[in-house]
Amino acid sequence: MYGKMLLVDWSNVTWLLTGLGAVVVLLTRVRLGGGAERRRSSGVAGVASGLVGMHTTFGVLALVLWVAALVTTRDLIVYAALAAWWIVVVIGLLLLARWLPSAGRHAEGTAADAWGSGAGLSALGHIGMLVGVCYFTFVALTDRL
Repeated sequence: MYGKMLLVDWSNVTWLLTGLGAVVVLLTRVRLGGGAERRRSSGVAGVASGLVGMHTTFGVLALVLWVAALVTTRDLIVYAALAAWWIVVVIGLLLLARWLPSAGRHAEGTAADAWGSGAGLSALGHIGMLVGVCYFTFVALTDRL
């Protein structure tokens, strides 16, 4: 039983990470897109609604293009999807940067948000998204789609 090596199919991992990417885009929209959640918390920088809107727009575009790329494997769609994913990652990391501590005479400690203690969920999602998009880029550039 231990002598057999378990081989994971690239496409299974790719589809799983695609679903997780959809969850990150959706949760970012839910957490930062609503009225009550957009209130500025103590020690946390405010979020521009345009940035959240761009994250959602490029996230949906990336998902649609990426699913089309996985189904058709056409190079133009694959590269357009990768470009959209990288834009989502950069915007997501900018949103994550709001949790960086601010220094100053009147700076307060960071307040925890309603869905977790501080930036834990956001860091997990957006750093995970970075790793996932690196994986997407790897499988696309090495023809493993």
